[in-house]
Amino acid sequence: MQPIELNKRIDTLDYLRGFALLGIILVNIPALLWIKTPDTSIDIAYNRFLILFVEGKFFSIFSFLFGVGFYIFISRAMAKNNNAYLLFIRRIIILLLIGLVHFYFQPGEALTVYAIFGLIALPFYKVRKEINITLGLILLAITAYYGIKIAMPFPLILLGLAAGQYRIFEKIHDNRKSILTFTVIMFMISIGGLLYQWHYVPEAMVNIDNMTTDEMTEHMTNIEKFSLIGLQFSPFVSAFYVGLLMLLLKLPLCQALLSPLKDYGQMALTNYLGQTALILLIGNTFDLIGNIRFIQSLWICISIYMFQLLFSKIWLKYFKFGPLEWLWRMGTYWTVPSLLKTSDFKERS
Repeated sequence: MQPIELNKRIDTLDYLRGFALLGIILVNIPALLWIKTPDTSIDIAYNRFLILFVEGKFFSIFSFLFGVGFYIFISRAMAKNNNAYLLFIRRIIILLLIGLVHFYFQPGEALTVYAIFGLIALPFYKVRKEINITLGLILLAITAYYGIKIAMPFPLILLGLAAGQYRIFEKIHDNRKSILTFTVIMFMISIGGLLYQWHYVPEAMVNIDNMTTDEMTEHMTNIEKFSLIGLQFSPFVSAFYVGLLMLLLKLPLCQALLSPLKDYGQMALTNYLGQTALILLIGNTFDLIGNIRFIQSLWICISIYMFQLLFSKIWLKYFKFGPLEWLWRMGTYWTVPSLLKTSDFKERS
């Protein structure tokens, strides 16, 4: 295995992490604010939108990116002649501890899952990329088909590891045609899956008391299948999102318009945990827990987007790492890394 460049960030990965964060908060906020089952037309429409286009999709992207980051971290540590496996284990243990604390506030959090599956995936770093991608695809197909959402991150991490081994994100320019073909194929499969899923969309307004046994059975079956089919096709939709964003970022105008996502994704850990903190702070401060509707949660998410995007931009103008990323790095290397950007001052002097 050839090592990745030692210190160069792969900007596309930061954009993708930032993009994934935009979707994750939309799915997490209903449980955090105890939002009731949608019972108005606009709430029902918004809930359907989440299930069709968001639920399971952004979580899959984040899991895949964790696998890519896993490969990059170990490769760079080995290239620097560091004890890569020891550093990675330290890094994962810290992530697990952070996740356990986060779990107290957000039972649906993902960090503990990533930490556990990251340790399980560690031996696969030495496995051939062809085996990793094959095993990842097989396990993903099984877990997605049976709707085992809790187990889906492991094959996605393996696929991310394989993507790192294939150096996909370092050779985007050279592989634009292949990425375009892949994205079109994922788009076609996604459209087919969404149409199939829509066939089982549950009735919006139903009076359960007046339903016959057969009607009740059909209604409950539709509810279950609508969610299950969405999960089954979520890897294809996620892959389409990733491919599309990779292509858009090759266009200067799109890259400029999407530039806030880069800083947002570079501080992914800080912003992911910050989302939970801000949701709970807003919910408790304004007595919103259990007292708002689905569509109203969207406006809270937009407010948090605006705050975090601006905060990330300003913070990274003066500092090298996000605050939690800096602490994570300190715990990993057992050193105090430089936080303040000093290059400008050196140039002036």
